[in-house]
Amino acid sequence: MGRICETGCLSLEAAPRCWGLLEHRGPFLLVTHVSGRGAHTARLCPGKMALEEQCSAPPRWRTISLTHIEFADGDLTGQVLAYISLLPIAILVGFVTLIVFKRELHTISFFTGILLNEGVNWLLKHIFREPRPCAGLHSNVPSEYGMPSSHSQLIWFFVVYFFLFLYLRMHQTNNARCVDLLWRHILSVILLGIALLVSYSRVYLLYHTWGQIFYGGIAGSTIGIIWFFFTQEVLTPLFPKIAAWPLSEYFLVRDTSLIPNILWFEYTVTRAEARNRQRKLGTKLQ
Repeated sequence: MGRICETGCLSLEAAPRCWGLLEHRGPFLLVTHVSGRGAHTARLCPGKMALEEQCSAPPRWRTISLTHIEFADGDLTGQVLAYISLLPIAILVGFVTLIVFKRELHTISFFTGILLNEGVNWLLKHIFREPRPCAGLHSNVPSEYGMPSSHSQLIWFFVVYFFLFLYLRMHQTNNARCVDLLWRHILSVILLGIALLVSYSRVYLLYHTWGQIFYGGIAGSTIGIIWFFFTQEVLTPLFPKIAAWPLSEYFLVRDTSLIPNILWFEYTVTRAEARNRQRKLGTKLQ
């Protein structure tokens, strides 16, 4: 191994100034500097251009495969379904965002149910130990077992819980009853379509069999129903006490369980406050 020049630069751009001669040698880039003291060489890794000692890697590299979805090359349908298969990840990100910005106890409970559902899925997979179809076809999967499908179980938990939330938890407070029911029905159809597409994508992309998808949906739907009624009957009466805890007040955690339609409430309150501030601002400018 050769020495590093005084400036210590070993990037691809700076190497010619420090060493003078660049030469590709296999997977490495050979850098040679000739001076009165002799020739000094060092091999740089492509990309990061680090010294050879820094190129040593563990025997096996692992990837974070949460968003690693493979589809057949040139298959447009497979590519679209691969993106649809990522929707459960988007749901998790959405929940984290809502919790950070809204800090509402029912949302936290909903997300807790999703985490519990994922824990049950992990347990069931290691109980049944049923392999995925075409074992070894996909290079990166979070688990070698496929029964039940975690994607199917998560999406059906979310959809069934949301169905119950829409029709049992939310109530419209104004007179637009027909419009209220219409948007609920439209949203329900969209959610149902999403659940079916996510489930089908896992079969089409050969990550799961139909049986693994079916039982994943059954498990997710069952846990969603149980968790919804547990939240409504057991946790919701405790929410006012939890919201009154000093720790909850410090983190601005709130309870909106007594508000029939939180969307309508936030809309009317925000609109009234905005108009009030606008009138005050107009008075000051006059």
